[in-house]
Amino acid sequence: MAQAPGKRPLSPHLEIWRWGPAMLVSILHRITGNGLAFVGLALLLWWIGALAGGPASYQTFLDWVWLAPAGGIQTVTAILGKVVLVGLTWAFFQHMATGIRHFVLDIGAGYELEANARWSSLTILFSVAATSVFWAVVLLH
Repeated sequence: MAQAPGKRPLSPHLEIWRWGPAMLVSILHRITGNGLAFVGLALLLWWIGALAGGPASYQTFLDWVWLAPAGGIQTVTAILGKVVLVGLTWAFFQHMATGIRHFVLDIGAGYELEANARWSSLTILFSVAATSVFWAVVLLH
């Protein structure tokens, strides 16, 4: 028998929950995983195809993603390419840090509210710091 419409239990919705670092990090983990899978894989396949295509093909890849000869649409795509590369780097470090956090949670540690919020915030700080250090090293060498 079906229940009356007014008597059905209601599931908690987003407006009931108070946002916290753990929720943000959990959502970011899903977003970064998908971004790495789709955007990262597409860029990786393009790069491998350019490598296999020879020097001219690889130079075209570099022109569109990184170097940008003077003028034209490639200047815009090179700027966007750099933004995508930095974004993928951040997504990698964020996904890795959150994965380690989940591993620690899986062994039964870190469930206390304060510890969970602290480690969640630290994953975000770590990913930003690691991305900054990575690109500082790449650009300075």
